[in-house]
Amino acid sequence: MLYWIYERWNDAHTAGADWAHHLRVLNLLQYLTVRAGLACLMTFVLSAVYGPWVIRKLISLKVGQPIRSAEEVHKLNELHGGKAGTPTMGGIMILGSVLAAVLICGRPLNPFVTVTTCVMLALGMLGFVDDYTKVKLKSSDGVSGKMKLFWQFGIGLVAATFLYYKTQSAGYTLMGEPLRISEVTFPLFKYPLFDLGYLCIPFFAIIVVGCSNAVNLTDGLDGLATGCTITVAMTYAVIAYLAGHVYMAEEYLFIPYNTHVGELAVFLMALVGAGFGFLWHNCHPAKVFMGDTGSLAIGGALATAAICAKQELLLVIIGWVFVMEALSVILQVASFKLTGKRIFAMSPIHHHFELRGWHESQVIVRFWIISIFSGLMGIAILKVV
Repeated sequence: MLYWIYERWNDAHTAGADWAHHLRVLNLLQYLTVRAGLACLMTFVLSAVYGPWVIRKLISLKVGQPIRSAEEVHKLNELHGGKAGTPTMGGIMILGSVLAAVLICGRPLNPFVTVTTCVMLALGMLGFVDDYTKVKLKSSDGVSGKMKLFWQFGIGLVAATFLYYKTQSAGYTLMGEPLRISEVTFPLFKYPLFDLGYLCIPFFAIIVVGCSNAVNLTDGLDGLATGCTITVAMTYAVIAYLAGHVYMAEEYLFIPYNTHVGELAVFLMALVGAGFGFLWHNCHPAKVFMGDTGSLAIGGALATAAICAKQELLLVIIGWVFVMEALSVILQVASFKLTGKRIFAMSPIHHHFELRGWHESQVIVRFWIISIFSGLMGIAILKVV
């Protein structure tokens, strides 16, 4: 909406309208930095101010988070037993505020913004069904794993197909040469690593599924996933902004350039602001959990944004905490099935450190620190030597 206001003002200013001359401040609305900053501020205010109302509403609906029994998690139940009944589905605060900010501050018809927003909402709906099922059955088991993976992969395939065939996806360049969206790049190399062709569609879908589940696995302690989301989203907002400016992308950093990608900075900064606002209520001791409603949606949105920016491989570095959490589960399951022994006291790995004597707040802050340095590392290697 704000960009539409700028366009109306620009037309009037070009035509010499007096009112446009007196409202020259509206010229600021064309700039990504201004609209991204407004989106961040808007989502923070919405999440922070309306959060208590949402929490009271969730409590009245009795959507408390089921906690796994002592038989399932043993000592961890003693550490987290007090969290039983804390309202879940708080992710609707993040999704709702981000959607409002994108509609007001962004250009929602930009194809990259559209597909990222749609993936977020679609996975958010899947997460909502999962959370509702858990609450209804009063169990930690929601939608079956196979069914969840089926819908995640389906959503990822639709998004990847859209990106593959969308005209704007043919607008990438690298080192002044055309770059297909199916070509995989990495900042340390000036040229594409390889071209996947049609195989990029399932490849992108796997990234969406993997990141969505990784964020979901990270969401096990108060504010842990939220804080890491802020770091990753802010890092990719910087990357998207740089990738949308020809001088920085083509002549200085030598990263994939597409003029339409820059608009993702508004979406990502809206997610940053929503994360800060949600963290206001989600920090230890949490008054609300984001649930699968938030974690699945956030993971899918971050993955889609990374794909649109042509920095999908960089997500392994920038989102290292998410990767670390997912890897710990994979290694734990594989080790137990192959050898009958466990590598960690418990997976995901944040529970391992809890059971080794770290206080919950220590685990959270230390993982935040790792996430911050991971984001800085991702930015640092953008410049090709």
